[in-house]
Amino acid sequence: MARKIITTQVAIMGAGPAGLMLSHLLAKSGIESTVVEVRSHQQIAETVRAGILEHGSVNLLVESGVSDRVLRDGDRHDGIELRFNGESHRIDFKELVGESVWLYPQTDVFLDLAARRNDDGGDVRYSVTDTTVHDLEGKPKVWFTDAEGQEFEIQADFLVGADGSRSHCRFQIPESNRTWYFHEYPFAWFGILAQAPRSSDELIYANSENGFALISQRTENVQRMYFQCDPKENVADWDDERIWSEFRKRVNGNGFELKEGPVLEKMVLPFRSFVHTPIRHGNLFLAGDAAHTVPPTGAKGLNLALHDVKVLFEGLESFYSNGSSGLLESYSDRALERVWKAQHFSYWMTSMLHTVPGSDDFGRARQLGELHSVVSSRHARAYLAESYTGWPVRGGLATL
Repeated sequence: MARKIITTQVAIMGAGPAGLMLSHLLAKSGIESTVVEVRSHQQIAETVRAGILEHGSVNLLVESGVSDRVLRDGDRHDGIELRFNGESHRIDFKELVGESVWLYPQTDVFLDLAARRNDDGGDVRYSVTDTTVHDLEGKPKVWFTDAEGQEFEIQADFLVGADGSRSHCRFQIPESNRTWYFHEYPFAWFGILAQAPRSSDELIYANSENGFALISQRTENVQRMYFQCDPKENVADWDDERIWSEFRKRVNGNGFELKEGPVLEKMVLPFRSFVHTPIRHGNLFLAGDAAHTVPPTGAKGLNLALHDVKVLFEGLESFYSNGSSGLLESYSDRALERVWKAQHFSYWMTSMLHTVPGSDDFGRARQLGELHSVVSSRHARAYLAESYTGWPVRGGLATL
């Protein structure tokens, strides 16, 4: 069976939030795109991911016309709590930098974007197989087989690899033309979804001699929480009582008690930092997890992906509207500047809040000294607040 030809301007590998947002922004400017995705719509919708959106990410969703559901169904958080030595210290984002974040699951971001692309007639193809990419330094091509078994070839001006942390596109860049930066942390997060009332209206980042814990929210009656664990931990070894006992040791005290209930889900999430440089090769551009990953402590992963897409869109829009390739040429440098800031912030938050296996008394006392320094200094609190809620973008771009 001969391959059917699809001719478009931008081919996009990956229909997660990054790929769909780019397709949406391009469509608004009259630029054609075709998106292919190996997972089904249902598989993506059922993938549980972090859900803290910077104010710029919220603005992008709302102002670009994707949906305002984040403002209606999401929870605005004007701060977080740092908890150590059994005491809570609030970092007031609004008072320090005038911004907020929104608790809004990545699943909902995907559903909003997928619905918008569907309503707008976007060419998004799920459940494809046999994907390969070709001619990255010329006119890129993508070969794939659709869910009905028909073989296709996409012919495009540009190819965007937004195909996640297991990116196929990333590996097509010759080793001689790329550098990978990788750091693996000596701990993981044991995550649960629990049927319980909220213990707090905002996120609690807890440092304790027993290890880190994060108290987050999902709905009024279902909560998401995490505690630091060994990366090789087996979830089958943990019943509900053992799980809640671990949380109590790390969070409860001085009048605060975690609200408990049946554990609905449990998982172990490994910690890694990764950066691919550069994130352009020929007419291939990488975005989101295909280009970089961060530990979840700083809540940066999805926000970085959306920032990549906005910067890349501006380059593509400039190219098609006036023939200028300047913004495309600088895409990698501009996107990576923010990526490395986020890597630093995520590493700092992670190292300040987690217990490193084998650390001595000096390490523990130094860590508490760092936490005291942060909560007692307006400048340190403001740095944390600005980094958490999202930095302005250099070069005259709108804040994201």
